Amino acid sequence: MLIVGAGPAGLTAALALAKFGIEHVLVEKYPGTAHSPRAHIVNPRTVEIMRHLGVQEEIEAVSSPHERLRHHVWYTTLNQPEIARKEAWGTSPHRKADYLAASPCPSINCPQTRFEPVLVEALRDAGSDVQFQRELLSMEREGDHWVSTILNREDGTTLTVRSRYVIGADGARTKVLGFAGLDIEGPSGLFHAANIWFKADLSRYLAHRPGVLTWNMHPGPQPPLALGTFICMNPFDEFVLNRFYDPEVEDLSEMTEEQAIGHIERAVGEPVDDIEILGISGWKVNAQVAPEYARDGVFCMGDAVHRHPPTNGLGLNMSVADAYNLAWKLALVLRDEAGAELLDTYNSERQPIGATGVDRAIKSLHQATAIQEAVGLHEGLSEEEGWEALASLEDPGPLGDERRAALRAALDKNENRFNALGLEVGYHYDEGALVHDETPYPPFEGDPVLDFQTTTRPGARVPHARLIRNGEQISTLDLVDGLEFALLVGLDAEHWFEAAEKVSAELGVQVVAHRIGGDILDPYWEWSDAREVGHAGAVLVRPDRHVTWRSVDRPTDAAAELSRVMRTVLHL
Repeated sequence: MLIVGAGPAGLTAALALAKFGIEHVLVEKYPGTAHSPRAHIVNPRTVEIMRHLGVQEEIEAVSSPHERLRHHVWYTTLNQPEIARKEAWGTSPHRKADYLAASPCPSINCPQTRFEPVLVEALRDAGSDVQFQRELLSMEREGDHWVSTILNREDGTTLTVRSRYVIGADGARTKVLGFAGLDIEGPSGLFHAANIWFKADLSRYLAHRPGVLTWNMHPGPQPPLALGTFICMNPFDEFVLNRFYDPEVEDLSEMTEEQAIGHIERAVGEPVDDIEILGISGWKVNAQVAPEYARDGVFCMGDAVHRHPPTNGLGLNMSVADAYNLAWKLALVLRDEAGAELLDTYNSERQPIGATGVDRAIKSLHQATAIQEAVGLHEGLSEEEGWEALASLEDPGPLGDERRAALRAALDKNENRFNALGLEVGYHYDEGALVHDETPYPPFEGDPVLDFQTTTRPGARVPHARLIRNGEQISTLDLVDGLEFALLVGLDAEHWFEAAEKVSAELGVQVVAHRIGGDILDPYWEWSDAREVGHAGAVLVRPDRHVTWRSVDRPTDAAAELSRVMRTVLHL
């Protein structure tokens, strides 16, 4: 395997392949990992994947729990009273139980500057070949392999890598996508944004209302984001001030530290001591997705195939899930335990998820305007008129009641921007490495972005349930180990144990049966409530913890049925 790009997708793919014993080399053209914080919201599903890869504790150790950064705050300047606040990422009293029930893992705030080095260290501990300052120059197909030319940017020499497969995790400026004959569709440059990364003690403004995102609504003629959004990277001394700008008017490469400090102090509302500027960078708001993620042994992922604004915090998380989806399939194919057609399911499973994520991020971006409109701020208002509109929020009469009611309604309308559990954990695959049963999806009432409903229907991530094994509390997700398939069975299960043993010997792929309710305790009845199959039935879970098949009851011949399913899923 050749992996191009050491961002979240490439590093996750490499670490998973290392865990599965697959030889690979990872090349990255830059001297090291992310040079600015970039993405920072790490949702429960991604923390689960880090758990499966053995680095959950290390990731959490360099992160801030969302309890410490639980708010979204709307402000004019930080030294003035806020306009509104909203608890986010499962921290509010009416959302916390949903998050606890959905996953054994929390949401965390972990900027890429901390996230990526943890994965690099884990890769080097695993003996992986990780090479920085190595730039991909070309790729050509030769027979059943790809031959790639890599530039050593340290000394100008080149090397040739011959690999059976290539992973293109090389970001929005991807070369691999083009070399594979793939393209991306959708508009680019909808807005231009600047990130001013800095250190300063802002605890006096934010410690009493700890917020991961603090949105500006300063009145008067302003671009989107007005004076800028403060993104807290570490409470409360490391931030990014994110603001939109016009590249025809402003050149970020010429912005001085004094100018950057001026932007920060205008948003704070007064001078701030000891501001240290760490970096200034620009990015574009895009709405793009690749119609195909893979072709002819090349698999693209992350920003190479889905590009969108950071609303809902989707980018890093979808990139990690792309990699984890592909890695087990590659490993089984390279070990000759699955047919190469299994790799086609990477595209059929992940491309629709990417398209949904891009669409959701753009909708969330537009949703944000409802809050400004609710308080009477709209295009064309003078600053004086804007302050008058904001003042009406404190009016004790009918106008104030109307304005406050509109603000609350707008915040409620934006709830699925801040608590997107259905999107984070509840996504499912409609076709791919799975065998459907004939049962319909359970009736769903609610917002598919906001609300999460467990199901064991094939394609869904297996429901989390708290279990006890050998006196230790675990999750159903912990019953899968490495490249094994886990067969979750009930009390009437001898036929499944015999089937799992027989099929494992027959195919060479391990299927391990786990009796829940007997050897493994279900003390809170959570698996009993979630399993949707009888005691004589079974739920088959893939290495990436998605359900691949289920049997509602006992088949006539359990071994024959399990063999049929495994052969279908693995294209044997």
